[in-house]
Amino acid sequence: MQYGMLIFDEPERDTSRKILHIDMDAFYASVEIRENPQLRGKPVVIARHPRESGGRGVVTTASYEARKYGIHSAMPAQKAYELCPHAIFIPGRYDLYRQISRRVREIFRKYTDLIEPLSLDEAYLDVTENKPNIKSATIIAHRIQKDIWEKLRLTCSAGVSYNKFIAKVASDFKKPAGITVIPPEDAHNFLMALPIEKFYGVGTKTVERMHELGINKGEDLYQKSELELIQEFGKMGYSLYRKVRGIDDSPVSPVRDRKSVGKENTFADMLRTEEEVVQQLRILSSEVMEALQKNQKHGKTVVLKVRYEDFETLTRRKTYPHYIKDDSQLFIIAEDLWDEIGSLAKGVRLLGITVTGLDPLLYENIELPLWD
Repeated sequence: MQYGMLIFDEPERDTSRKILHIDMDAFYASVEIRENPQLRGKPVVIARHPRESGGRGVVTTASYEARKYGIHSAMPAQKAYELCPHAIFIPGRYDLYRQISRRVREIFRKYTDLIEPLSLDEAYLDVTENKPNIKSATIIAHRIQKDIWEKLRLTCSAGVSYNKFIAKVASDFKKPAGITVIPPEDAHNFLMALPIEKFYGVGTKTVERMHELGINKGEDLYQKSELELIQEFGKMGYSLYRKVRGIDDSPVSPVRDRKSVGKENTFADMLRTEEEVVQQLRILSSEVMEALQKNQKHGKTVVLKVRYEDFETLTRRKTYPHYIKDDSQLFIIAEDLWDEIGSLAKGVRLLGITVTGLDPLLYENIELPLWD
């Protein structure tokens, strides 16, 4: 590409890897159906029933039968009930889901140790070199599907390609229990036809701006220069310029260096008094510090998240000169942030505390007295 006297060479693809993205199908709902076969074929929603929660709460996931009514994750439970009054609402058993997720990863480890979990129900696997020495990544994907079904009676979908981005997009194409394979020679045509909404990481507001610029699918994005995309979308523009060309060299990282540790609680009954808020901030502060100690991390930046009854969400952060040493100190900081952004005019639906900008405890600064 040429702009005036500047010439930009097309970046080159690395097509040497074999990457899988495994995504469990409607995981939480599927586990509940497995545990209670009478639910099979019925619209199952993982959320408290609005009649029990006073219309509060959000959908964690929904069975494919429920999705036919337009129900999806992160939707208010009340809206899901309006769309499908006969849906079966289940609060969710997250300890059970975590237990089954661990068993799924045990199956993955039969094939490779290069596993990067994204959540309880999805992960990347690098099978370029694999334990059974199987040359075909597609065969491995089929075997994983078979193992998960035979051992857990659950289904998953898989995307198979040469990088993480394409594999993740592909895994969503043939749900449930499907496999979509995008080899290097097919990647260009696949990406050209891909709706811009399907480009992983492109949010709602970015999609709106894309449409304003006439970018509706990969082919439109491909026509934009790197300079144009960076000027319009910054760092994301740089990334999208490469992704639409089938380039994503990020490795599958089995151990990710945690950049933050946080805890948040959503309340079935809104918090409406200062005492209730303070109590929850104390609980969250204790849980966050416990998690930090478990991960041998500490940090200086605290983020408070507040969501109100009408779903308005506010965050505020503060960075301190010294590492936060205990839950009492974290609580005081969180309470200060609450005083800045908190309000009891509307009920508090959610509170969250996160400590970010983490460093290993090994590098803790020791303050030495310079004089008495």
